[in-house]
Amino acid sequence: MGNADYDYPPTNVERAHRAAIPPPQPFLTSLKYNLKETFFPDDPLKQFKNQPASRKFVLGVQYLFPIFEWAPSYTFDFLKSDFISGITIASLAIPQGISYAKLANLPPVLGLYSSFIPPLVYAMMGSSRDLAVGTVAVASLLTASMIGNEVDANQNPTLYLHLAFTATFFAGVFQASLGLLRLGFIVDFLSHATIIGFMAGAATVVIMQQLKGILGLDHFTHSTDLVSVMRSVFSQTHQWRWESAVLGFGFLFFLLTTRYFSKRKPKYFWVSAMAPLTSVILGSLLVYLTHAEKHGVQVIGYLKKGLNPMSFTDLVFVSPYLSTAIKTGIITGVIALAEGIAVGRSFAMFKNYHIDGNKEMIAFGTMNIVGSCTSCYLTTGPFSRSAVNYNAGCKTAVSNIVMALGVMVTLLFLTPLFHYTPLVVLSSIIVSAMLGLLDYEAAIHLWSIDKFDFMVCISAYAGVVFASVEIGLVIAVAISLLRLLLFVARPKTFILGNIPNSMIYRNVEQYPNTSSVPGVLILEIDAPIYFANSGYLRERIARWVDDEEVKLKSSGETSLQYVILDMGAVGNIDTSGIGMLEEVKKVMDRKGVKLVLANPGAEVMKKLDKAKFIENIGQQWIHLTVGEAVAACDFMLHTFPPDPLKEDSEAFNKV
Repeated sequence: MGNADYDYPPTNVERAHRAAIPPPQPFLTSLKYNLKETFFPDDPLKQFKNQPASRKFVLGVQYLFPIFEWAPSYTFDFLKSDFISGITIASLAIPQGISYAKLANLPPVLGLYSSFIPPLVYAMMGSSRDLAVGTVAVASLLTASMIGNEVDANQNPTLYLHLAFTATFFAGVFQASLGLLRLGFIVDFLSHATIIGFMAGAATVVIMQQLKGILGLDHFTHSTDLVSVMRSVFSQTHQWRWESAVLGFGFLFFLLTTRYFSKRKPKYFWVSAMAPLTSVILGSLLVYLTHAEKHGVQVIGYLKKGLNPMSFTDLVFVSPYLSTAIKTGIITGVIALAEGIAVGRSFAMFKNYHIDGNKEMIAFGTMNIVGSCTSCYLTTGPFSRSAVNYNAGCKTAVSNIVMALGVMVTLLFLTPLFHYTPLVVLSSIIVSAMLGLLDYEAAIHLWSIDKFDFMVCISAYAGVVFASVEIGLVIAVAISLLRLLLFVARPKTFILGNIPNSMIYRNVEQYPNTSSVPGVLILEIDAPIYFANSGYLRERIARWVDDEEVKLKSSGETSLQYVILDMGAVGNIDTSGIGMLEEVKKVMDRKGVKLVLANPGAEVMKKLDKAKFIENIGQQWIHLTVGEAVAACDFMLHTFPPDPLKEDSEAFNKV
C-alpha cells in the first residue's frame, strides 16, 4: 500500500478548487462575534442603530414595557374581546387560586392575591397576547414539599408563610437574572420529554394528595411518594367520610363532563371554563342549606377581605432558612419558566407572532419579585387558564388586567361568600385540572419516535411518583444531560458511497444502492471534534479502517490506499481534535494509507492552519467536496497504481 510514500503532483481538480483558509481576524473581533452569537442571537439592539437619542429612549421603554408599543393602536373591538376573555378566566382563576393555595399549605386568600398583582405586572411587561397569569399546581406542590421539609405549616404557619414569600422573591430574582444576562438557553436543558414526564408525575402526586380532601381525612402523610400516600389512605379506612366522598366524586364527574362537552364542541368553551366557579357556588349553597359542615364536610371558613397587604418586611434573609428559600426559589422558578415560556410560544405559534424568551423571563421575574412584596406566591402562565383565554378570543394582555380587576372586586366585596365552600370541591377542581396534564398520547408519541426520549420521560415520571418531586426532577435533568453528553462524546460516523450516475456521496446504510470506490474509504464525521470525543473518534476511525482492510483482503480486491474524512458537519475543532487528526495521520502513514480531508469549514481550516496541520498533510490533500477528493484519489490510483510486490513484502513484515 505504497501511495503514502510518494509526493504526488496536484491534479487538475485540485488546481481548479482549493479549500481556502479564511483571513485572520483580531482576537477581540472574534471574541465579540462569539459573545454576540451566544448571548444575543436575536440581535435585540438592531432597532436602536442609527436612531436619535429621543427615539432610542422610546424604543427602550417599549422594549421593557411592550404595553406602550401596542396600546396606541388598541381599539374598542379589542376591548370587547379582551373583556369577555378576562371575565371568563377570572371565573376560573378564583376557584383555582383558592385551590392551589390550599395545595401549597398557604392561606386560601393568597391564591386570590396572586391572581391580582402579578397579572397587572405581566400585562405591562409580557410579550405574549394569550398567556393568562396565575398560580399553578406543580409550583404549589413543590413549595409545600420543599419548605414543608424544613418548617411545618401547621405548627409554625407564620414562618412557613414568610418562607413562601422569600422563595418567590428568589425565584423572581433568578428568572429576571436569566433574562437580563441572556441566559435563557439554560432552561432548554429541560427537554420536552423531561417536562412531559415530570409534569405527569407531579400531576399524579397532586391527584393522590387530594384524596385527603375527597375522603375527608383530618390527618395525612407529608410525604408525596405513592407508597406513603397509599399507606396513609388505607390505614385510615375507618375515618373515611362518605358525605365528603359523594360530594367530591359528584363534582369531579360534573367537571369532567363539562370538559368533555367543551372539547367536543369548542364554541362552548365557556361551559368548561365556568364549571369550577359553578362547582364552588353549588357546593357552598349545598353546605349552607344542609349544614354539611356539621357532618364532617370541611369548609374554607373565614377569608380576609381587602387587597394585598405589603409583605416586604416578611422576607426571611437569615440562617438557617435562607438556603431553603433560595433552593426552593430556584427550582420552582425554573419549572415555572419552562411551563410559562412553552405555553406562551405554543399560542404565539397558533397566531403567527413571536415572543422573546428573554423578555418573558424578565417579565416573570419582575412579577414574582413584586408579588413576593405584596403577599403573593409563585405565579407563571398555566396552560389551562391560557387555553381558556385563547379560546375566549383574547386579543392582547388586557385580558389579564380585566381578570385582575375581577379578582380585586372579589377581594373587596365577595370573600365572605366563600366561607361555606367545601374543601372537597377544591380537591375536585384540582383533580380535574391535573388529569389534563397526564398526557399519555405524548408519551406514546415519544415511544414511536425516540425510545431514549421515552425512557427519559418514564424516568422522570417514576422518580416523581415513587420517590419525591425533587428527586424526580434531578433524575430527569441528569438523564437529559447524560444524553447531551452522549451526543457530544459519541458522535456518529458513517461510511459514504457514491449514488449511481452522480457526484453525490451519502451514508451507505441510508442508501443501500450506493457504490464504493475501490481502494478508497470515505468516512463522514457528524459533529464538532472536541476533547470529549477526540479519543472515541480516533478509535472509531481506526476500527473503520481495520474493518475495511479485512473486507478488501477477504474479497481479493485492491488494497486500501486512501481514507477520506468528510468534515462538512465538523463546525469546530479544538486542540485535542487537531491532536487526534495528527495521530490518525501517523497511523495511516504507518499503514501506507493516505489521509485526505474534504469540505472543512472556515473555523476548522483556520485552526488547522495555525497548528501547521495543513502543512503536515499537504494542501493538495484538502478538497472542497467529497466528489473532488474521490476524483483526485481515483486519478492517483490510475496514474500511480500500488505495487503488489511491495504490498506483499509489507504484509510479510507485519507477520
